[in-house]
Amino acid sequence: MGKNASTIRIEPWSEDDFDLLRAANAPELMDHLGGPETDEQLALRHRRYVDLSADRTGRGRMFRIVCEADGRAAGTVGFWENTWNGRQVYETGWSVLPGFQGRGIATAGTLAAVEQARAARKHRFLHAFPSVDNGPSNAVCRKAGFTLVGECDFEYPPGQPLRSHDWRIDLGPF
Repeated sequence: MGKNASTIRIEPWSEDDFDLLRAANAPELMDHLGGPETDEQLALRHRRYVDLSADRTGRGRMFRIVCEADGRAAGTVGFWENTWNGRQVYETGWSVLPGFQGRGIATAGTLAAVEQARAARKHRFLHAFPSVDNGPSNAVCRKAGFTLVGECDFEYPPGQPLRSHDWRIDLGPF
């Protein structure tokens, strides 16, 4: 993280976090992900996040990223199960609100999520699939210690092909 990185903590996603999800649905944040979602799609995603955070079987977790200095929510981060190249892995993703970008918050949040995925002790690898054109998200992967596996075709949202980088971090043997 850079010298101006904020100290953050991650907190489990809750019913009260819908407004944060709505704020993270801004066009400039969804540009590399097929554009903003409808209110109905957001409500369904919020329900998935709440359910995932309540699950204790190791399927994954979603979190809000909170700035320690003032307690404000700065973004979202999480990890969830996915099948990639025929193997069960974790996938991760994040979003940092515009007013908090450029401070190392995405990297700090991603590193915290990596530790949560490692502690789940369920899958060996955690992958991230940012668009090849998303320089900031690719930089987060690099700074967080992920290894670039290569380019790939990924679907996000489902049914929409996205040319992505496949970044992977080894969570260690279990």
